[in-house]
Amino acid sequence: MTHSFHIPVLGLAFSIDSPLKVARFGISSVISIVDDELIERIRAYYCQINKKEYVPIKKTEADFRSHRISSYLNLVAQLVQEQIEHMRTEFFEKGSEIDRYFQLIPESHPAKKIYHDMLSETDIVEKAKKKQNLRTWIQAGDIDVNIMSKVDKINYDKNGNAQDDIFSDALAALRGYANSQLQSSVILSAGMNPKLYAYVAELPAFWQQDDGTFKKKITLKVSDYRSALIQAKYLAKKGVWVSEFRVESGLNCGGHAFATDGFLLGPILSEFKNKKQELQQELFHIYQQYWIQKDKKFQQAPPIKYTVQGGVGTASEHQFLLQYYEFDAVGWGSPFLLVPEATTVDEETLMALTTSEEQDFYISEASPLGVPFNNFRKSSAERLRLKRIQQGRPGSPCIKKYLVSNTDFGAEPLCTASRAYQHKKIQELEAKSLEQKDYDKEFARITEKTCLCDGLAAPAYLKYDILKPKEQSAVSICPGPNTVWFKSKCSLDQMINHIYGKDDLIKNDNRPFLFINELQLYVAHIKKYVEMNADTVNDKKIKYLEKFKNQLLEGIAYYDKLKNDLKGFSNHVIERIPEQLNNAERELAGIKF
Repeated sequence: MTHSFHIPVLGLAFSIDSPLKVARFGISSVISIVDDELIERIRAYYCQINKKEYVPIKKTEADFRSHRISSYLNLVAQLVQEQIEHMRTEFFEKGSEIDRYFQLIPESHPAKKIYHDMLSETDIVEKAKKKQNLRTWIQAGDIDVNIMSKVDKINYDKNGNAQDDIFSDALAALRGYANSQLQSSVILSAGMNPKLYAYVAELPAFWQQDDGTFKKKITLKVSDYRSALIQAKYLAKKGVWVSEFRVESGLNCGGHAFATDGFLLGPILSEFKNKKQELQQELFHIYQQYWIQKDKKFQQAPPIKYTVQGGVGTASEHQFLLQYYEFDAVGWGSPFLLVPEATTVDEETLMALTTSEEQDFYISEASPLGVPFNNFRKSSAERLRLKRIQQGRPGSPCIKKYLVSNTDFGAEPLCTASRAYQHKKIQELEAKSLEQKDYDKEFARITEKTCLCDGLAAPAYLKYDILKPKEQSAVSICPGPNTVWFKSKCSLDQMINHIYGKDDLIKNDNRPFLFINELQLYVAHIKKYVEMNADTVNDKKIKYLEKFKNQLLEGIAYYDKLKNDLKGFSNHVIERIPEQLNNAERELAGIKF
């Protein structure tokens, strides 16, 4: 692994082509493979600018979704390989990509010393040898893909008949990745889908090879240890090895926010750290039993990688997570939205991010999936949503249908952000003859849902000028709350130098330590839960609140001890922690039904 950070999946469009921008510098990133329409359009765009033949894959073709995904991933793999081959032929001179490659890698990388030695070498022959040696170190970052496990609608043929399960959205996407030329990982996120997990086991691309390696690996994105263990055991029983656990903060992240029941990131990472060996052995025993029945015996447990992401913003935090918790890499997501060299963000949205304030970032109920969603008040999609309400036409036209799931109004599922659903729901609401206050509250809940299929794809269409006539141009964006501390767009070099402590893009001592920031988000989360359920209190909700608060109090006690182990942080950050913990504890004491 060249770098100690990766760029996680960012919406649909924001990281759709990140590997083409950063992989040649050894940086790993993740492509979402949910939206095959977006993928096909981006494939057409990159074929054109790279003078490659483009043969459209039409929706009328059999298994078109899978083929679109495979074709795009193959194109990305080919273009990145060409970039690497070209870089290896370059001269080491100022401004060359080969020189930039070695400037960007961390000081801890073994090739960095060779690079410095090469620069100071005066003997021409020795200098040439060192240059040649350096060329052999060049390695592309991983081109990983992401599937939200439960975004898995059933598809229908032209006669309206439901197709086999293998043509559902998630299974077709997985097959598209499995059939591609990539040697990397699929990150499975947003919980367990038994149908999808069973299908993984059927695909030879994910089976361990005789030499112990994998052509394609499985990564689970999880928010706590228990979830990781349950899912990994389920897969191990089917002969599938989990090669990486990607631990994400429940609330201090971008995109959908999968809050835990009060479990905080610090204690979660500590549990992973303490149980690494136990976890590997338990999983390997189950995994081994499966393959013995297939007359295949693996003597040694394959390695497991541990990475963490969500709310990381300083070099001190980056190093602390790697060293104290003994993790392998850290994900930096939302800050890269301000790096045009790494992500795909339209100019209007980019400018809105650079002028944002803390209140512009908030947890919403905007997602049709029914999961809390990090929203941005200054997005053009939010403006459009409010405009449609004012015009008396709330909701969006539902064209792509990736998030259809609600069956309140018949067997055919609807998306809760769609105009059709919201119209029916508002009719139901009007029939209830509620008081105005209650009506407004219910109306706001119905109309808060927003179209993510169009909104999260639009930035790429705008950026590359490939928006079709009458197509929706409003952009949804889901940055984490940590984004507010990054106040201007910056170059790839500046962001990497920030991550490795050679530069400081924040220059603001008021930013709380990432664990404290997450704690504050959880206190606000449980406070909101109490407010939203104040009219429907029962024993179950009272018990849930107490359990949640007790879990947070355990986390606060953990952080109180941890503050003595914080190395490399400014005194200002550390000195404020006791007061911040006390404030959180006092606020929790006041939260009750």
